[in-house]
Amino acid sequence: MDLIEAMEKRHAVREYTDRQIDDETKAKLQEVIDECNKEGNLNIQLFTDEPGAFDESILIYGKIKNGRNYFAMIGENAPDLEERVGYYGEKLVLSAQQMGLNTCWVGTTYKKMNKLMNLRENDRIVLVIALGYGENQGEAHKSKDISCVAKSEGDSPEWFLKGAKAALLAPTAINQQRFTFTLLEDGKVKADPGRAFFCKVDLGIAKYHFELGAGKDSFEWA
Repeated sequence: MDLIEAMEKRHAVREYTDRQIDDETKAKLQEVIDECNKEGNLNIQLFTDEPGAFDESILIYGKIKNGRNYFAMIGENAPDLEERVGYYGEKLVLSAQQMGLNTCWVGTTYKKMNKLMNLRENDRIVLVIALGYGENQGEAHKSKDISCVAKSEGDSPEWFLKGAKAALLAPTAINQQRFTFTLLEDGKVKADPGRAFFCKVDLGIAKYHFELGAGKDSFEWA
């Protein structure tokens, strides 16, 4: 399964089985985490086999059943932290999908989890991503029309439309899809998060999808 297929097949899953993540898969996940931490200047951490990890949490959207594994999305506080968390978090999510795992982005109070996390000075926990083998594969979300998220100051080339379509497959908080991508006259693409909670995280996720759909070599970000 390549990343495009993973992007198309991946849906949020909130109910997990008792199946444990084996050591080989954990090692592969850690390799991707190390890469994301280096590229994104983050402090992402993987936690596994923590029964009841989500039991005491106050979830912003949805409940997690039998959640015992998660990525803790952490980084030094900065204006662009949430966007980087979204971008590299989605890279982890799709990599996990390729490995046969399911995931769900979770906003929570981390009452139990933060006792386990290794936080540096000025680090902030943005959110966590539940991880494991789902009882199901989730369901596709309803997407906005492409005209709502893709704008152009001229004609829209195929790569731009492919990028926008891929962005519409990106998970967003309560499926709000507030982001927009605008193709400027100079050929660069401007990305706007819109205004809503977690909108900067959503934009990072959508930008990762956009790059996969359009091809990173097809354009530059404005």
